[in-house]
This record gives sequence, C-alpha cells and structure tokens, in this order.
Amino acid sequence: MGKYFGTDGIRGIAGSELSCELSFKTGVAAAYVIGQELNHKPMFIVGRDTRISGDMLLSALTAGLTAGGADVIDLGIVPTPAVAYFTANNDWVDSGIVISASHNPFEHNGIKFFGSKGFKLTDEQEAVIEGYIDNIGAIELKTGAAVGVRKYWQGDPAVQYAQYIASKSEDLSGLHLLVDCANGASFKTAREIFSRLGVQADFIACEPDGININDGCGSTHLDKLCAAVKAGNYDAGLAFDGDADRFLMCDEQGNEIDGDKIIGALATYMKNEGKLRGGAVVTVMSNLGLHEYLHGIGINTRVTGVGDRYVLEDMLESGCNIGGEQSGHIILTDYCTTGDGEMTAVQVLSMLKKQGMKASDITNLIEKFPQVMINVEVKNEIKKTVGASAEVKAIEEEIRAIFGDNGRILIRPSGTEAKVRVMVEGKDKEKVETLAHKAADVIRELAKKA
Repeated sequence: MGKYFGTDGIRGIAGSELSCELSFKTGVAAAYVIGQELNHKPMFIVGRDTRISGDMLLSALTAGLTAGGADVIDLGIVPTPAVAYFTANNDWVDSGIVISASHNPFEHNGIKFFGSKGFKLTDEQEAVIEGYIDNIGAIELKTGAAVGVRKYWQGDPAVQYAQYIASKSEDLSGLHLLVDCANGASFKTAREIFSRLGVQADFIACEPDGININDGCGSTHLDKLCAAVKAGNYDAGLAFDGDADRFLMCDEQGNEIDGDKIIGALATYMKNEGKLRGGAVVTVMSNLGLHEYLHGIGINTRVTGVGDRYVLEDMLESGCNIGGEQSGHIILTDYCTTGDGEMTAVQVLSMLKKQGMKASDITNLIEKFPQVMINVEVKNEIKKTVGASAEVKAIEEEIRAIFGDNGRILIRPSGTEAKVRVMVEGKDKEKVETLAHKAADVIRELAKKA
C-alpha cells in the first residue's frame, strides 16, 4: 500500500480524507502519467456508485483529468466491473476510473483505476501517480485547445453491460430468487439481467437515496436476506455490495454461503466440465476447510495476500481461471478482468440449473474450520504501525504456540478502511473465540494510546 493508494484504490471519508482537492490532483496526475505512455490525447471513462458524494468527487476528478489534457466520458451509475469491461473491450479507451468505496458506509468514497486492458493499475503505476499528486506543480496544466472535454456514453451503459452478463448464462426460467442490491450500483443492472434470463426475482435494497448504500443490506449484512428467503420459500438469496464487485448468497433454508464455498462449488463444477485451468487462487483469509476440500478432490490451491488485485496477478501468472476471496470478490477470467458479483451470480445459478442442484448443496459442500474475524477501528495514519508493533507480534506468537498445527492467527491493517483486522481460525471453536478477542483487546489498547 502507498501513501494514498490502498489495496483497492484511494479511499477515505469523502470531503475530508478524500477531498475535492485530492480528487482534482489525482485527475491531473493520472492524465499526465497515462498520457506520457501514449502518442495521443488520453481517453478516460468514469463510472460511480450511488453515494451522495459521487457527483462532488466526479466533478473534481473530471476537472483534474481535463485540466491535465485528457478527454472524459461519463458512464453515470454503473457497477465497477462494467467500467473494467468497457475499458477492456473498446480500444479507444485508455483507462477506466470508478468512484466508489465498494462495501464501505456511505460517507466513505474512493477512486480506483483500470488500465486499457481492464486490469487494475500495477503498484508501480500507482506509485508514479502518487509522486505527482505530491508534486503537482511539476505538471503544466493545459490551456486552449489542449484542454480535455467531458462527454457522455452513447446509449445506456448499465443496460449494455446487463446484456453482456446475461449472454454468458443459460436460461434460468423456473428459479425464484430474492436479490439484495445493497442500494448500490446493481440497482441499475440486476433487474435487467434476471429479467432477460427468465428468473422470477424479487428485489430488496433497490432504492438508493445517496446515504443508504450498504446500510444494513448487501453482501456485508446478510441477516435480513437470509430471513426473508426462508420465510418466502425462495430458491436462494443473492447479495451484492455497493459497487457490485462482490457477491454472496444464502440457500433456500436461509443459510449463508460465503465466497470460499462459492469458489469451492464453481471450481468443482469447472473441473467436472473440463474447464478448470491450473487450480484455484485464494488468499490467506480463505478458510482451511476450503484448502482441505479442494486438495481432497485433486484441485491445487495457490495462496496470495489479501486483495483481489493480488489474486488476479497470481491468476494471470499461473494461468488459473478462478480465484477470489471469502468476502465475495470472485474473479472468473474466462469472462472478466476483475471481481464481478453479477457475473459470478449467473455462473452459480447456471451451475445449479444444469446440475439440478439446490443452493443448500453448496452450503453442505465444505466443512469449514471455526473462524472468528474482528475488525478493530484504528485511525488510518496509525493502523500500519499498530499492527506491526511488538505487542501485536507477541500476541501472535503466543496464539501460534497455543494452536500448533491446529489453528492460525492473522492480523493485518485493512487496505480499504480505518481498521485492523484480526482473524483466528482453528478446530476448537471456544478457543478460537477466546483468543481472537484477546488479540483484538491488545490492538484496542494500543490504538487508545497512539
């Protein structure tokens, strides 16, 4: 992680940590850096989610991009993977940008970039942009005819993207689903997708007002969806996050199905269909039960650090065509260049339909180790140092000694939020819970003193 860029772009409280000034400078720097790599005026496309701060930051970012000499096409509200898709599939687009803080609360926002092939920028590219953000005076702002212009996408990009998603699925008639759009960007696409596929779908959290994105809904808050699916006799419940790059679900009995189980089910299906290449790429946060399951059926697993960008990098290097995170970031490179919640959803549903499975068959596929995750709020400016302190290292060593080979602990600063994440996993549930809270208490005390 750099000074401004985390694991998924620049993030912060809109208007303060992520100010209009920072957004403007980011636009100027990006236009300059991308422009230096080209022999023509750079073209950016920009999409956003439903946050109230989206217009504010879009205006500041666009001002910076055009002042830096780039042209900009505004896509309006679209899912993050739609921006990646349009960037990768139009050779006149040089970079895509999304204004979104994904699963975070509405007061947060972010800026993330895609290169011309639809993949996120490399750490090195982000570092160069950061350098110019802090030395913006080194860039001469454009004047006259060299100033960029702002344009709008031809047609409805949300509908166009929904058509692409639907084209990659078989007919799903007969399925009765409840879909949670997190009051986010999927409210523009999900109805179109499932209507085209013949699904009988009802929708919740599909009326964004700028401040209700991810508020007690979506992939980070499955309780309401699970209860409603069970009470309403649905075949399954689907949940996206604010920018629809994550997807989680629940079965017909209201049981949660996380990203590990989705990856396990899809990898199994792909192997049986002869479509799996190179195994599955997962992160250090993936449950040990997933590793045991995949190993047991002859599927190799590769492990990366946390963040879908690192999963994708390994997938591209190794040739694997499925990878992802427990949180629901799942990448299927046969179809996408980034995590795509709606594409993952239709592939899971196609699998269920083709194999005559119930959603509960996914629930019961993997026996997971007890795992406790605690998010401790720590200010962004100190979260790295707190997590690397001697006190935290000592509690990590203590817990490793207690578990031996029967468990593990992972403590890391969040790449997207002002938090330090504590994960403890093992076969003894009571011991896991006790030790996780003990580690979290150590971090809380350090945060108070800092």
